[in-house]
Amino acid sequence: MSSLHQHTFAVCLVVAALLAHSTEAKRHSSLILNRAEGPGTVDLGTAADFAIIAKSGVSTVPFSVITGDVGVSPISGDALTGFSLITNSVGKYTTSAQVTGKLYTANDIAPTPVKMTAAVGDMETAYTDAAGRVDPDHVEYMSGALGGATLSPGLYKFAASVGFSTDCTLSGSSEDTWIFQIGGDMSIAANKRIILAGGALARNIVWVVAGKTTYNAGSHFEGIILCATSAEFLTGSSINGRVLVQTAVVLQKTTVTSPTTV
Repeated sequence: MSSLHQHTFAVCLVVAALLAHSTEAKRHSSLILNRAEGPGTVDLGTAADFAIIAKSGVSTVPFSVITGDVGVSPISGDALTGFSLITNSVGKYTTSAQVTGKLYTANDIAPTPVKMTAAVGDMETAYTDAAGRVDPDHVEYMSGALGGATLSPGLYKFAASVGFSTDCTLSGSSEDTWIFQIGGDMSIAANKRIILAGGALARNIVWVVAGKTTYNAGSHFEGIILCATSAEFLTGSSINGRVLVQTAVVLQKTTVTSPTTV
């Protein structure tokens, strides 16, 4: 091979190596930019099949609008009040004009009691998981007065109650996650909203609350509620998410919409 050809070949090798390095660097940069932020996701198990789960009852003042299934256990179907339940020949569930989905109870025909026992167990496991996460990114952020805040992905921990006196924005991508560990109650004022920005999704937001939760008239909420006590939705309130509580859910002309899972 002539010296000219050798030189040309060497230059080609260098150029190829530089191009390969540049491509790899861009790929690595893209992976970093697209990496999800926030804590690991909370596995809801079969509780994710429901818009609402409660252990001691669900009541509604018509006309509520629920998109997704509703379940109660270990309480019986008598604890579903205000729904004007429609029975069916199968007996494994009931329906209601207020629910786009099915209503399941502990005293429906088998295998529904087993289904509900599993869902309640998964709800409680998810609560324990979310409440037990360690190394929070934020502790007592804004002293729990989150109205007006813009919240980035992360694990937030509050020893006492959290409230929203004005709108609050959660800003992040569709892959980012939030967990809020709340040691007291949680409430949102009338006609105030949780707003999602930047592609953030309700299915990636978990509110794990040791006390009760209250959603005042006309308010709108986003995310998965894992509550050790009760959830009360006042007239005209709404939530895009799931309401999974260990006592009772009270609805007053409320809209509950299950978030998309994919």
